[in-house]
Amino acid sequence: MQALAPEIRIVKDAEELTRAAAGELVRCAKESAGRQGRFTVALAGGNTPLALYELLATQPTFRTLLPWEKSHFFWGDERHVPPDHADNHYRKAQAAMFSRVTLPAENIHRVPAENPDAAAAAGEYEAELRRFFDLQPGKLPRFDLALLGMGPDGHIAALFPGSEALGVQDRLAVATRDASLNTEWITLTLPVLNNAATVVFLACGREKAETLREVLRRVEHPAKGAPRFPAELVRPVNGRLLWVVDQGAAGLLTPAR
Repeated sequence: MQALAPEIRIVKDAEELTRAAAGELVRCAKESAGRQGRFTVALAGGNTPLALYELLATQPTFRTLLPWEKSHFFWGDERHVPPDHADNHYRKAQAAMFSRVTLPAENIHRVPAENPDAAAAAGEYEAELRRFFDLQPGKLPRFDLALLGMGPDGHIAALFPGSEALGVQDRLAVATRDASLNTEWITLTLPVLNNAATVVFLACGREKAETLREVLRRVEHPAKGAPRFPAELVRPVNGRLLWVVDQGAAGLLTPAR
């Protein structure tokens, strides 16, 4: 099945981007919970999504509409640090969102990044995905929504340019390393991300404008040879791909966008 063309939604600034993303998440959550009794989302790390998490938990419209008790939260990636570490994505989401709402503890499926072996932590996380989604061998989880950010270098989740993890097809989660920062990570693999029903990219800031332009160009006109940016490899084959970008990130896109 051929991947659908991405949708591009350009908003004024970071505040509007946050509200647009919250609206999309709530819409998807209500639809999924109504149809199948639950909503599954893979959250993004980084700074941009934190404002979204806080808004969902504190703004009355979003807080009351999101079906919290039917929502299950996973992570697209996690830094290989314990959950009480300042850089841990779960810890940040806990402070921004989970601590402010009533949510069953079993609805939070964090990456066990306190395991001193990053590869073993990835294996534990994969086992949790298989258990929760009741997966048969060779099958992939299908998240209702995968939320992604994009770094200026085009990386997504913890899939970095040139990483061997970009070619992994037989795992749900793997350990990776960011050579530029000498940090270890646990990340979902591309097959998992591309199996999501909806993928929402958030891109904010002028420093991402050139990369965004090139990624979208290469998505629409795939180049031969090795990909330049991991973000161009996110192409849900049976789902929807939405980019929500502010005017800074969209500054080099053609007016037709």
